[in-house]
Amino acid sequence: MCGRYRLTAKERYVRDHFGLDEDPPWTPRWNIAPTQQVATIRQHRSEPKRIFGLMRWGLIPYAYWAKEKSIGLKTINAMSETAAEKPVFRDAMRWRRCLIPAEAFYEWLRLGPREKQPYSIGMTDDSVFAFAGLWDRWLDRDNKAIETCTILTTKANSLVTDVHDRMPVMLRREDYDLWLDPGITDSKRVMDCLKPFDSTLMKKYPVSARVNRSENDDQECAREIPIAGLPPDCSELQTRTHRLPANGQILGDSWGV
Repeated sequence: MCGRYRLTAKERYVRDHFGLDEDPPWTPRWNIAPTQQVATIRQHRSEPKRIFGLMRWGLIPYAYWAKEKSIGLKTINAMSETAAEKPVFRDAMRWRRCLIPAEAFYEWLRLGPREKQPYSIGMTDDSVFAFAGLWDRWLDRDNKAIETCTILTTKANSLVTDVHDRMPVMLRREDYDLWLDPGITDSKRVMDCLKPFDSTLMKKYPVSARVNRSENDDQECAREIPIAGLPPDCSELQTRTHRLPANGQILGDSWGV
């Protein structure tokens, strides 16, 4: 499951990491939620260039049975193990793969019937990475085209598994070209990209419940909080977290707004 994430890097970091021709039009976001416009990167079908674009998070397939865009609320994620087979994702898996830039995602540890502790999970060096995404183009009743996307998930690695049993697919940088290649229409050829990311390159830490509400979209959503009070069987989490620098600065000024 991946229902919230952030991307706060300056445009030039996104440009350089993903090999774009120019700075993308992106405003730092600390708490990106489903149905919102998110950053995506696609490969041009006939030129050796990558294209940055904004899409609605929650894939709506270009299919006769997708009558309302509300279907996108159920398709923010796609299981990588079955995406090539399910009608809602099958065509996109063959012809419409994309990168979804991020710096971290949020996941919730259930502490009790009504209590959950959110965690920020990302790279140890706080660098930008890419989720494996799929996209599609849907026409509404007014014949207006809406581009939408979904984030693929896989089984959790050793860092994430004590919070949740699933995690978003984080692509290795060396796999970007393969994943985006429009000439590859056999989904089996890209399945090796969809494995759990190397946990030794990642970190997690607890954040406040501010991230629970999508209207909260500021640096406080990503700031570490103390985790005293966790049940005894969660004590391991307290030894595997990482603290944000006191000034909140990562990658130079990439955390600035």
